[in-house]
Amino acid sequence: MKTAQLAALRFFALLFILPGLAGLIVSAMISTHYLEVMPRGPVLVEGRIVPREIHGIVVYQTEEENRRLNLIEYSSVGVFVLGLGLGLVYLEKWGSLPARAGEEEGELAEDRS
Repeated sequence: MKTAQLAALRFFALLFILPGLAGLIVSAMISTHYLEVMPRGPVLVEGRIVPREIHGIVVYQTEEENRRLNLIEYSSVGVFVLGLGLGLVYLEKWGSLPARAGEEEGELAEDRS
């Protein structure tokens, strides 16, 4: 793999890892905010009937709040895992370059002998 391709692979790995990690941090902040302000029991008048367990405490939220937080959490995990996969491919390809260079040098030395 060429150096330019490795640089592009590293760029795209970081392009996915960093926003994924940021999304996970945002979802954790939203969860702790929910833990502080959401009721501990269902409130039918407000539509807070969907339970969510946060750190062992059950709070009740609306369908929309539940959908939004689930969307943030799952999409962040997906983006992060995609970036992690690209990063692992990058590390594998990057690590194989010095090994190939060493093999080629060894072959050249054998040919000279």
